[in-house]
Amino acid sequence: MKFNSRNPSRRRGALVEATATQSLRPGALPTFRTPSCAVQLDSVSKVYGSGRNEVRALDGVTAGFPRGTFTAVMGPSGSGKSTFLNCAAGLDRPTSGRVVLGDTDLSGRSETELTELRRDRIGFVFQAYNLLGALTVADNVTLPLRLAEKPVDAEQLASVLAAVGLAEHHDRRPSQLSGGQQQRVAIARALINRPDLVCADEPTGALDSRNGRQVLTLLRKIVDDLGQTVLMVTHDPVAAAQADTVVFLADGRLAGEMTRPSIEQIAERMTHLGEQ
Repeated sequence: MKFNSRNPSRRRGALVEATATQSLRPGALPTFRTPSCAVQLDSVSKVYGSGRNEVRALDGVTAGFPRGTFTAVMGPSGSGKSTFLNCAAGLDRPTSGRVVLGDTDLSGRSETELTELRRDRIGFVFQAYNLLGALTVADNVTLPLRLAEKPVDAEQLASVLAAVGLAEHHDRRPSQLSGGQQQRVAIARALINRPDLVCADEPTGALDSRNGRQVLTLLRKIVDDLGQTVLMVTHDPVAAAQADTVVFLADGRLAGEMTRPSIEQIAERMTHLGEQ
């Protein structure tokens, strides 16, 4: 079983928001479900603590991300970007609002159901790789399939490894690979189920500039060539400049977006985030 190779034009304006003029009954959530969106957030808020200790990490965020696009999420420390990614990925439950993955509303799902949805329909790429040192590259990549008790398709595995440039390293262990190669294994593992959404949390944070560039090029490639949808949190303007759209957060709220911006434009926008 092979990936369907696609080469869509690089999309612009990946962020979709509910219109300000939308008519809502009191207490209702804005609804803008779009079949072409991989994930959508409707008025999502996330509050930690209560009373004087309350922290509002997200405050009524409404956004959607079309399939086959690459979006970077940026903001200063404490802006809510990690909470944003965790809610979009079903790792955190919103205090209010809802998250829709494809056509599946995550609201009210049990922990078991959410675990299965994340395993089957969301790929994760972390800064620390999260590989198992005792397993080979092939075994690390196919781990989600085996945890789900699904058969491993040799042709599918070969296709994924070829896509990330690791076809010749399938029997190596993580300790025999560079940091960039280890992150490529993590990306291959994220792709093995052909997910609705790939969530990348600071994927180049632990890499030098050369390996970081290679990983960013690969993320760009899996969007352009494989039609995947990537949602990436990053603090690095160089990383963000690879995306179709950069979404900015400040104080838990959306603070604007830029389409195909330059590194300099992103850095300038970050400098003035929060200024009104």
